[in-house]
Amino acid sequence: MGTAAVHLLLLLGLLHAGPGGEGRKGWRRRGPAARERGEAAAGESFPLDFTAVEGNMDSFMAQVKSLAQSLYPCSAQALPHDLRLHLLHNASVTCNDGSPAGYYLKESKGSRRWLLFLEGGWYCFNRENCDTRYDTMRRLMSSREWPATRVGTGILSSQPEENPHWWNANMVFIPYCSSDVWSGASSKSEKNEYAFMGALIIQEVIKELVGKGLGAAKVLLLAGSSAGGTGVLLNVDRVAEQLEEMGYQGIQVRGLADSGWFLDNKQYRRTDCIDTITCAPTEAIRRGIRYWNGIVPERCKLQFKEGEEWNCFFGYKIYPTLRCPVFVVQWLFDEAQLTVDNVHLTGQPVQEGQWLYIQNLGRELRSTLKDVTASFAPACLSHEIITRNHWTDIQVKGTSLPRALHCWDRSLHESNKNGKAPLKGCPIHLIDSCPWPHCNPSCPTIRDQFTGQEMNVIQFLMHMGFDVQKMAQQQGLEPSKLLGMLSSGN
Repeated sequence: MGTAAVHLLLLLGLLHAGPGGEGRKGWRRRGPAARERGEAAAGESFPLDFTAVEGNMDSFMAQVKSLAQSLYPCSAQALPHDLRLHLLHNASVTCNDGSPAGYYLKESKGSRRWLLFLEGGWYCFNRENCDTRYDTMRRLMSSREWPATRVGTGILSSQPEENPHWWNANMVFIPYCSSDVWSGASSKSEKNEYAFMGALIIQEVIKELVGKGLGAAKVLLLAGSSAGGTGVLLNVDRVAEQLEEMGYQGIQVRGLADSGWFLDNKQYRRTDCIDTITCAPTEAIRRGIRYWNGIVPERCKLQFKEGEEWNCFFGYKIYPTLRCPVFVVQWLFDEAQLTVDNVHLTGQPVQEGQWLYIQNLGRELRSTLKDVTASFAPACLSHEIITRNHWTDIQVKGTSLPRALHCWDRSLHESNKNGKAPLKGCPIHLIDSCPWPHCNPSCPTIRDQFTGQEMNVIQFLMHMGFDVQKMAQQQGLEPSKLLGMLSSGN
């Protein structure tokens, strides 16, 4: 055995050594969840307990990657990381244009964790705007030009540096081609020019994956961004019920909703419901649910009068009715929410009314998340995060999103085992308290729309018409003190 192999075994041995060894100084004590993962080693491929190295994950991963490259003739980058396209065998479950729906899969032999991701991409709610969508965004309505493979990024990445806790899971990317927020159940016919089968596509994908190893899963995480995030809220309980009915009661089904927690608030400036962008979200969903033959979870449906099922598309209304645990990721100043609210940041300084509206939006969204057990809500102006390759950089109160998800994972395992509260030092309810867009210094980079130049927080706020003197006076602070607080994200 070569020296590099010996080093690798010693390095991995640190993760699985029993308590009491001298080499464990400074390493965290493994909890019951970690011990159970260790005991299941025979059924898992490469079952590392990362809790031991959370404090120095980057260094550890760099060492593992370096050693892997020395052990194998090909580089780590050359290993197969692509997700491969599988069109559904059941040709009656289709995209809007009648072409077969499908999914991209990267199997991880031996792993009992599955991550299914629902793509986002707005919606259409009548023949006219669906025709326009078909002309301009056909890949969101048809599978005819989908590529044979996709590379997973963010939480779908197979690179441990980019995806520290889920990199070794079975990855499934389900393209969005139903334009119905994953809720539709109507096929294409002479009467219906388009099919809307989002809810049925998810069910059919689950059926096919059971035969590819999902039936042996321990955990299924149904994740999604934007319309896919709302799709998670609408479908997570249905997926759990479907698996139970198929005889797979032992699979723990969970949800991860990213940028899909929208508010049915009053628009900044009311406009007629002409297209997807200008139509108020409540009116768009009202029209859409009829056009799509949309279905919502029964437990949520029962909370509202007949014809009022559209309420279940809004996170704060459906969340209390869900049985499966769901982690909510939501920017406090979501760009898609601002768009449907008719606040358009076009590079011109915002008016005072817009500025107050934006601040109030952050307050409203924060208040809807107060009773959400697991949440991550940075005070940033952005949209979607979990499939971005910089998703590890964003922090709330010193905790990154991958770390918060890992803490949630551990807390669910602990609570299933002995009913304990979330683990100390492992927070899962993380909501920024600062009141302005991008007051969190870890927010994604902002660029001037015209020059392309990067802007810091102060430049961005001034660009939006933020009056430092006036705000400092309102807060009872010296302007220089306020600027210092903004720069540091306080």
